[in-house]
Amino acid sequence: MTASSLLRGVARFGRRQLLRLIAKAPAPIGQRLSRCLWAPPPGTIDFGDFGRTEPISADFGFDRGAPIDRYYIESFLARNAARIRGRVLEIGDNAYTLRFGGKQVEKSDVLHVDVTNPLATIIGDISVPGTLPERAFDCVILTQTLHLIFDMRGALAELAGALKPGGTLLVTVPGISPVARGAWGHTWFWSLTEIALGRLLGSLFEEKGVELETFGNVFAATCFLQGLAVSEVSQAKLDVLDKSFPVIVSAAARRRGE
Repeated sequence: MTASSLLRGVARFGRRQLLRLIAKAPAPIGQRLSRCLWAPPPGTIDFGDFGRTEPISADFGFDRGAPIDRYYIESFLARNAARIRGRVLEIGDNAYTLRFGGKQVEKSDVLHVDVTNPLATIIGDISVPGTLPERAFDCVILTQTLHLIFDMRGALAELAGALKPGGTLLVTVPGISPVARGAWGHTWFWSLTEIALGRLLGSLFEEKGVELETFGNVFAATCFLQGLAVSEVSQAKLDVLDKSFPVIVSAAARRRGE
């Protein structure tokens, strides 16, 4: 063992001992310390409205306002609005295409599996090869959809092939999340981490063309699991990032220009 490694070991031991002492501090003292150093002692937690076995909202918070995951999804799309241009494909409807693309959008397409959907311009399943035209789109918006497809790589391969050279896939997936109780619950296969989404996209897009981002923290995850709406919580707290508690994972993946 080298002298430097010995000193590091002593420092870690000293820090652990210090944290143990701080953790035992009386509440009036502990409450004045940073929350990363002190937590309420066992048996003193006040669960309040969260002390229940059913969530406050069973519908992700839609019945109370804008769900917390949508705050992150829409923040991601707003920062990538310049990429939503030309011919744009969105899944289900084109609300985000119109909201964030605006006048940059020359043609808006909607993909849906249901032939009765009046907004659909393309009917089909993106996990089936040949569903989409090749090299057709400047941007594809895929929000909260990939986790509903068992063959995620197959679906991403179909989307990658449908992008024009230089086109961008904007994708979001759930991390920590309730599972839908309705029809979507029967095809809710996955939750992903940033590493998992990066591996999936890295096998289809060049690595330097994939920009990954994680949103969330323990406060945001707890509030989202309970079904609180954005209007009920501090947005400043939602903006704090702790990658150990990913609520939403997003990526902008650009197809190589040719």
